[in-house]
Amino acid sequence: MSGNKSVFSLVGWVLFFALGYLFGVKGVFTEEKAEIVNDIDSIEARAQTTGMEEEYTIPDRKLNNEEQATISLFEAATPSVVFINTSEYRSNYWTRDITEIPRGSGSGFVWDEDGHIVTNYHVIQNADRATVTLADQTTWDADLVGYAPEKDLAILKIDAPRRDLVPIPVGTSIDLMVGQSVYAIGNPFGLDQTLTTGIISALGREIKSRTGVPIRDVIQTDAAINPGNSGGPLLDSQGKLIGVNTAIYSPSGAYAGIGFSIPVDQVNWVVPDLIEYGRLMRPALGADLWNQTYVSRAGIEGAVIWEVQPGSAAERAGLKSTTRTRRGDMVIGDIIVKVGDEPIKNNADLQLALEKYKVGEEIEVTVIRQKEEVKTTVVLDPPR
Repeated sequence: MSGNKSVFSLVGWVLFFALGYLFGVKGVFTEEKAEIVNDIDSIEARAQTTGMEEEYTIPDRKLNNEEQATISLFEAATPSVVFINTSEYRSNYWTRDITEIPRGSGSGFVWDEDGHIVTNYHVIQNADRATVTLADQTTWDADLVGYAPEKDLAILKIDAPRRDLVPIPVGTSIDLMVGQSVYAIGNPFGLDQTLTTGIISALGREIKSRTGVPIRDVIQTDAAINPGNSGGPLLDSQGKLIGVNTAIYSPSGAYAGIGFSIPVDQVNWVVPDLIEYGRLMRPALGADLWNQTYVSRAGIEGAVIWEVQPGSAAERAGLKSTTRTRRGDMVIGDIIVKVGDEPIKNNADLQLALEKYKVGEEIEVTVIRQKEEVKTTVVLDPPR
């Protein structure tokens, strides 16, 4: 019997300590909860008295005027920007099977509601097939309408519904200023609809086209332009097109802070020719020139005429070809040193000078003929 009492006594003490522990813990939790509640009340009270309630609650997103303007510009421009994929066809030597191989990608933008897309020539160069993906993610096969390698511009055409085509607003580039804000939209590394911002770092730069002919008056910007951005638009703060992103300066091939864009004033006169004729309709003299390498080696400054084409503007103006005497000695033809008031130092200068005139326009050409300066009037021909 005494044994049972001991057991009951032990159980009683265990229950006593267990209940005491539970009530003690509950009291601690109750005190901590009260402290937490008191802390929250204190924080809210301090926030209300200091006007800093947003620091302790989920804040409404506040955007400054500059951010709002950039967001609006991006949302308005993206429907006009496209993603271009190119591929080429290769045949198996043994089976003669044709395989389509991805070639590259780039950017472009909608020019008009007829489905014309502007991009860089180097984006579609040597491609057998191109597709254009619009901002709504629909993809269309594209036809090559025209291209101008000397300006690094090309025109594609897609048969998308007019309601899905949003032409980009076109601005001007003659009135640009160093320091003004610019915005580049494109598809760097295949990441579509990417926006970068910056300023115009310099104007009047010169880069070389795929043909080696310089592209002058190029815009330099620090807005990031990476592989895949080529052909995309450069916009001003009004969301208007001011250039076509075309190149970067980088020893590594990645963006290094210097990008270049073809000014929109050049785009404006090149694109209509490409759409209508498939090529740039630059007026012509009708004279074949010496290779620039030979001219430079000879230390000659100017564009040297190798041969005047029969019936051409050059022949009508009396320009002289390079000839040989009976002894085989070479007699250098006319060296064109000036068109109008513009000096001509090489073949590229002559080509760029003629761009400023129209077919049928009369211009004054100054040449060096047998060490004498001669001026003549030329009525420009259409390109042949």
